Amino acid sequence: MSRKMGVLVHGAGWVSTQHIMAFHNNPHTEVVAVSSRKLASARARAEEAGLEGIGLYNNYEKALAHEGVDIVSVCTPQRFHAENTIAAAEAGKHVVIEKPIANSLDEMKAMRRAVRQARVRTIVSFVLRWNPLFETIKAMVADDALGDVYYVEADYQHDIAGWWTGWEEARKKRTGVSAFLTGGCHAIDALRWFAGRGEFEAAKPVEVFAYSGGYRKGLRKEFNYLANQWVASKPLEYDDLEVALVRFSNGAIGKVSVNYGCVMPYTFPVEIFGDKGTVRDNRVWSHKYPGQNNWVEIPAILPDSADVTHHPFQGQMDHFVDCILEEKESHCNLEDAIVSHEIAFAALTCYKTKKPVRLPLIRG
Repeated sequence: MSRKMGVLVHGAGWVSTQHIMAFHNNPHTEVVAVSSRKLASARARAEEAGLEGIGLYNNYEKALAHEGVDIVSVCTPQRFHAENTIAAAEAGKHVVIEKPIANSLDEMKAMRRAVRQARVRTIVSFVLRWNPLFETIKAMVADDALGDVYYVEADYQHDIAGWWTGWEEARKKRTGVSAFLTGGCHAIDALRWFAGRGEFEAAKPVEVFAYSGGYRKGLRKEFNYLANQWVASKPLEYDDLEVALVRFSNGAIGKVSVNYGCVMPYTFPVEIFGDKGTVRDNRVWSHKYPGQNNWVEIPAILPDSADVTHHPFQGQMDHFVDCILEEKESHCNLEDAIVSHEIAFAALTCYKTKKPVRLPLIRG
């Protein structure tokens, strides 16, 4: 392609700032349009990013028809992700999809069908796959530093509350669905990523058993960790704590949790156990270091902040652009992301049946 690929950023919330910046910095792309439910929001986001002469829309259909759009970044609230993705695919555009990708299995089926029929490229923003520590650990797993991985733990511990601009939608059962889906899907994806033994391979789950609990459901106060104080709030409509055990097809076992009730700042602890070594966050014990008498610390950026400016969107978007130019699928495409999301939906089924849930939930 001789010209730069044009990008439409749809949705003008917090995360869109990083999508715009990443595509602006890539030499093969340029942001040519921004759309939002409110035209003023689209204009404000463009002005903030220093974008001049681009298309501004409060009508998604018209935005998709903007001349030169090749890629659509879906940055809208999660309940719109499915319909926005389907519309972009049907318009022949490659799609970046923010997580969670959908609020139901039926939505995911429809998304997959539309993308397959349109034969467009997709990537889902499980952006921690490009976190420097995650990249290092994954390379070590592939290099046999840990041997065969047999057990993985990943936990999303985050005081999600009214300080977040997306809270009003996220707290509701109808629009947020569950803690695993709204935020904990990052930990689910990390679990799959580190249980997979190839450098760009995520493990395939075959069974899930889960519990939910916590204390915040229905509570009309919350802990604001930014201000370090309790404040009045609208209640969360689902359990704030979910814990799942996952069995993978390669024999590995995983434990994943999401905890919205933790009275502390954001953390994302990871533990990986293999028959030749262990990782605990950024500390490693490995057969590769025969003289080792203490943990070796990896000097890399940890996933220790919820701020979107801390997340490696540049790496994600650069990877996606390369996939489009080289006509190859991303390891983090819609098809793969559906597998991660199925674990969250399997957990919801388990709460009702009190029995292990076999995967996949979506076949074909």
